[in-house]
Amino acid sequence: MPKIKTLRSAAKRFKKTASNLFKHKPAKLRHILTKKSSKYKRSLRSKSLIKKSEMSKLKLFLPYL
Repeated sequence: MPKIKTLRSAAKRFKKTASNLFKHKPAKLRHILTKKSSKYKRSLRSKSLIKKSEMSKLKLFLPYL
């Protein structure tokens, strides 16, 4: 049985936590920032966890993490 390749784009976007969950940085903080409020942009700075419904998909992308 051949090894499964890791999806490199997913490996760059997601990090595994100690409790086997995945964290990621939210979108919408790259451009067109003038019309977004400071409070909204500040809330986007923090990392957030992946929902449990998406975990099975992510484990296919990152088989060895």
